[in-house]
Amino acid sequence: MMEFLYFPEDKTEYIPAVITLIIFMIGAAVMMYVFYKKSKKEEKEFNQQYQHKLNNHDKE
Repeated sequence: MMEFLYFPEDKTEYIPAVITLIIFMIGAAVMMYVFYKKSKKEEKEFNQQYQHKLNNHDKE
């Protein structure tokens, strides 16, 4: 029966796991950057579209 935690003697077995981890971390960072840029773009469009309403509300 295999132990609950398995730590291989041959450390090269860690290489695929590390590569997968790096790929997913890069993917997560890229997607976070894309979401940030899209959010800023939508905020800019919203402010342009409703600028007159925002200005009128500030004056009241």
